[in-house]
Amino acid sequence: MWSDTESDKDYLNFGEVSQLAVDVLTADGMLPVSVGVFGNWGAGKSSLLKLIEKKLEQDKKDWIVIKFDAWLYQGYDDARAALLEVIATALLETADDKDRDLFKKCKNFLGRVNIVRAMGLAAEGVTLAAGVPTGGVVARSVGAIEGAVDGIQDPKEYENLAKATEGAKKQVDGFMRPEKKKTPPQQIDAFRREYGEILEKLKRPLVVVIDNLDRCLPTNAIHTLEAIRLFLFLTNTAFITAADEEMIRSSVADYFKGASDRHQIDYLDKLIQVPIRVPKAGVREIRSYLFMLYAIDHRLLAKKLETLREGLERALQQSWKEEPISRKNALALTGEPEDGNLAKAFARADRIAPVLANSPIIHGNPRVVKRLLNVIKMRSKIAERRSMPLDEAIITKLVIFERCVGLKATADFYRLVDAEKGMPVLLKQLEDERGKMPEDAPKTWTDNPTTKSFISDWAQLAPLLNEVDLRAAIYLSRETMPIGAYVMGLSPEGQATLETLIKTKNMSSLAPKKLLRTLPSEEQIPVMEGVIVRWTPSTGHKMRLFKEQL
Repeated sequence: MWSDTESDKDYLNFGEVSQLAVDVLTADGMLPVSVGVFGNWGAGKSSLLKLIEKKLEQDKKDWIVIKFDAWLYQGYDDARAALLEVIATALLETADDKDRDLFKKCKNFLGRVNIVRAMGLAAEGVTLAAGVPTGGVVARSVGAIEGAVDGIQDPKEYENLAKATEGAKKQVDGFMRPEKKKTPPQQIDAFRREYGEILEKLKRPLVVVIDNLDRCLPTNAIHTLEAIRLFLFLTNTAFITAADEEMIRSSVADYFKGASDRHQIDYLDKLIQVPIRVPKAGVREIRSYLFMLYAIDHRLLAKKLETLREGLERALQQSWKEEPISRKNALALTGEPEDGNLAKAFARADRIAPVLANSPIIHGNPRVVKRLLNVIKMRSKIAERRSMPLDEAIITKLVIFERCVGLKATADFYRLVDAEKGMPVLLKQLEDERGKMPEDAPKTWTDNPTTKSFISDWAQLAPLLNEVDLRAAIYLSRETMPIGAYVMGLSPEGQATLETLIKTKNMSSLAPKKLLRTLPSEEQIPVMEGVIVRWTPSTGHKMRLFKEQL
């Protein structure tokens, strides 16, 4: 099995793209700058960020690299205040306590952020960046705390709250009195000046790497972007924001009601000065990716894995003028025999790479590819334990079919398998006629030209199945996970929620709201990803429904 986490190893020839981002950051006169790393769900944005961070750590300028996971704080903290604190904390940790002036500045800077959070002033503190007066939020916040003691019966509880209220009030008084005569723009100017003085004393550039922004609710996504504005155009500062561009535009449209397409684009363009898009993985990239995943599963020694990775990367970099690295040469880099299990896995990678790269459903998405392989591995292990006569190549071919043709077309195929004792005539006709679709094929196979074309190509993939009794494979498929939900690895409750969301046509539906309220926290992301993967033009309101309920 393979872990579904980002990697700091380059398996997809992202090195050139990551170097491009580093070149932008390190070029003379480029700072301050804001860089966007854009790509679809699962395209490898987080891994690309790790490669950028790794390169910056080796840069002679001695960067202060701050990582901020926008999704991590959702529901627990104000996104704006959280980002400010992460930056302020990193500056304090970087400061040398021997330089008392610098240490004091960093401590004051962090204290300012803490007060903003403690007194519920995040909205005021960051709104100042836009020069918008807040109408006395501070006074109302303290007043609200004082009013909260009404109705308390326990004298000790009253005493504790009174002390907390008095302390908070003194903190706010101390924070605000020096700024009392300053206008909001002047206050924010002082904030920015203090930050600039800290960086000037540190004599080191700072980069904030923001990930998972597109997993956030619209409000959190926009609040994080608004907090970035506070630091834009400040000396020696850079931001790298990774996100699905379409999801962010959707958040802009949701947050700023009535925003036109042009305004959505303009909003993002003003915050992201240099957009960098994660390149789509083609057949060669997916083939190399499969080679690496199979080599990892084969438990090669780390040194041999790195030798293979470097060889595959060199071949990809020269792909504009040379043929792909041969399977034999790739295997030679591992030192494994040509008739061993790894050789068989590499041969399977050669067969399926074009399908995985070109399928309009999988579309060369590295995360989807990895999850498919995990499903295949899970079924193979179960088949092995039960002594089922199923080769992993057969399981692989069926899992790809399930993923690429959808629920109804797969169900029709499996009904034929059941009805014809595991060897449907239709499948034999397809294989014998080199993919020509028989006239009596199910409508779910022929109504959609894309599905029809895929099935014709899929039928020619080795191994051929017309002489294989597929009943064991179909049984295994149905038992391990219901069709269509297997990629997500969901519980029955999660599967029900996903299918209900897919079928929902309006925001007022009660059934999905009820299911979403009871959805376990560990399944919220897989269900959301399931909706994204099966995206249709009508899915936008489903995503909003999902976000509102969670």
